[in-house]
Amino acid sequence: MNSPIQHLPAKKINSFYPPQRTLMGPGPSEIAPRVLAAMSLPCIGYLDPIFVDMMDELKTLLRYAYQTDNPLTFPASGPGSVGMEMCFVNMVDPGDKVIVCRNGVFGGRMIENVTRCGGVPIVVEDTWGEPVDPNKLEETLKQHPDTKVVAFVLAETSTGCMSDAKTLVEIAHRYGALTIVDAVTQLGGTPLFVDEWNIDAIYSGSQKCLSCTPGLSPVSFSERVVEQVRARKHRCQSWFMDLDLVLGYWGTTNRTYHHTAPINGLFALHESLLLLREEGLENAWSRHTRHYLALKAGLEAMGLQYLVQEPYRLPQLNTVRVPEGIDEAKVRKALLQEFNVEIGAGLGPLAGKIWRFGLMGYSAKTENVMLCLSALGSILMDMGYPVKVGIAEAAAHQSYSEQHALAAAKKIKAA
Repeated sequence: MNSPIQHLPAKKINSFYPPQRTLMGPGPSEIAPRVLAAMSLPCIGYLDPIFVDMMDELKTLLRYAYQTDNPLTFPASGPGSVGMEMCFVNMVDPGDKVIVCRNGVFGGRMIENVTRCGGVPIVVEDTWGEPVDPNKLEETLKQHPDTKVVAFVLAETSTGCMSDAKTLVEIAHRYGALTIVDAVTQLGGTPLFVDEWNIDAIYSGSQKCLSCTPGLSPVSFSERVVEQVRARKHRCQSWFMDLDLVLGYWGTTNRTYHHTAPINGLFALHESLLLLREEGLENAWSRHTRHYLALKAGLEAMGLQYLVQEPYRLPQLNTVRVPEGIDEAKVRKALLQEFNVEIGAGLGPLAGKIWRFGLMGYSAKTENVMLCLSALGSILMDMGYPVKVGIAEAAAHQSYSEQHALAAAKKIKAA
């Protein structure tokens, strides 16, 4: 009998221990200690009665996060891209017209999904860094009244821009179209009301404002979508993401085996959603805004400019223009190597032109804001950019102080 082939590496392979980074990029965010601890709990079977009970709690917690009563609300096994594809493969049949609003990278991915489903994509283009224009959407629907689905990114991760979901959904429904909404960077960071805004299908990711491990995609589908899925004439092109089959596993009674769920990842998501409920949605939204205002004050004190106009900015994803004469890649490399701080680069036409600073979930805290500003100021100064020592940190401290005073005054007034 032949011996197994031994692939001998150039160096000895040891256990892997990642460095401790301060994650302030577009994702993932830092994982809360309680969530990390939940991941290390003993694994159990995916049909164990105890695990099934936990699945029901997960759905309840997700309904709170999404602000919905949709029964079909659960975490898909896979990253946000799986949640996105699950929406399209179940809602788009060959020949269906689908309007996709593109104002960044992830709108482009929606177009790719429509094409692969055999649908007919009709693209509404908007400038990267600007919100989806409701008037353009309505004009396009007038030209294509037989549109089946309207899809858009609520919080565009590539630009840090937020669109008006309530208005866009209202327009789509006026013309009889269902909606698919990308909320990967939105959930848990800024207000999101699935039922109030009448969103039909929505997906997110576990690794951003929920501060959980990457690899899970919370999704929610309205009863309108469920009815359509059950009445469809064409079989879903994906076995793994077929909602008819997934319902057998994430349903309410007589659960059947569909796939081996990422059990410990679901333990982690359960804990992260519990943390969100304990903090309270409004408090979580306020926390992201508080740290955004401090970071903004510091960045602007350094003379840096935002890509997105104030009313449309995502507090949890700050896109800042790179100053002329500065090598943005060298700045990111220095932040990582010298300070263990990770920020993101621009994508597509914004590559080399912007930085993306994330303040998501557990990463949205004072010490991260102050470290980032201090490190960035130090690096820019070494590169010859005119920055005064401490000016950014002072501006951030001033912002925190003013916000604290305003909050105290509101408390006194309310009492």
